[in-house]
Amino acid sequence: MRLEAITWERLAGELARHADGLSAADGGPWLALGIDGAPAARTGESAERLARELRLLGRAVLVVSTEGFLRPASLRFEYGKRDPDAYLDGWYDTGALWREVFGPLEAGGTGRVLPDLWDPVTDRATRTPYHRLPEGGVVVVHGPFLLGHWFPFALGVHLRLSPGALRRRTEEPERWTLPAFARYEDEVAPADRADVVVRADDPSHPAWSGLPGSR
Repeated sequence: MRLEAITWERLAGELARHADGLSAADGGPWLALGIDGAPAARTGESAERLARELRLLGRAVLVVSTEGFLRPASLRFEYGKRDPDAYLDGWYDTGALWREVFGPLEAGGTGRVLPDLWDPVTDRATRTPYHRLPEGGVVVVHGPFLLGHWFPFALGVHLRLSPGALRRRTEEPERWTLPAFARYEDEVAPADRADVVVRADDPSHPAWSGLPGSR
């Protein structure tokens, strides 16, 4: 895959303009966009940049982090607090994401999206109120392992880190997660499923694959 240098700011602008011309796959009036990547790839920063650019285009935008949809500790830690297979397969409540985020965006849906569900610090429900998106609104979902669940993204972006960069940029207490990302690469091949791939090994010098249809 050929990658070209780009800045994070230009990347956000290019993605926003492309997304602004997309339609939901099921014909609904809302769009779901995904920013997939390990925590070390700083998906939240990219999601917020994209949201800002979309708002400049007149879109209502809600940013949703998968960290707000972690399962309760009793389920996450059933096999211990540092089990990489459990991290990949069982930490994130994908059922709740389908129900509370993607379901309301379907054709005939309400547009009433729950921004987060569970606080991992208190291990309690967040009780965050629902957010009703107007027609034409966009939800930007970010976090790890997003491209392995067939979520209905109109545009999926994968922030790619080489194994060496992922190790360097992951803090030592979290390096137990690295085998989970190796499994994700082997089993899901997120760079093949993504519409746009961004190499983020050097956070100061990203490179991207270009927009769909341009490569």
